[in-house]
Amino acid sequence: MSTSKILLGIIAGVAVGAAAGILTAPDSGVNTRKKISEKSQGYANDLQNKVNNFKNGFKSSVNTVKDDVHMIADQAKTKLGDHAKKAGSYNS
Repeated sequence: MSTSKILLGIIAGVAVGAAAGILTAPDSGVNTRKKISEKSQGYANDLQNKVNNFKNGFKSSVNTVKDDVHMIADQAKTKLGDHAKKAGSYNS
């Protein structure tokens, strides 16, 4: 099971638990709705931050891989050119 699925499950569980706790608490409807709204907004903000952190980390990883691939390709071209020069000098 992936980490993102586990994290999403935990977040959903916490949200359901918090909502159940708020709904069963003895409070007026106005206060209950206000609490639900505040909690929901907080969870939404937390989730958005986690998504943004994941996206930024993923983009960083992709850029690192791209840089590595370019570096390896450049090294391969250089070695290929060196071998071609050597092969040309043997044929002369």
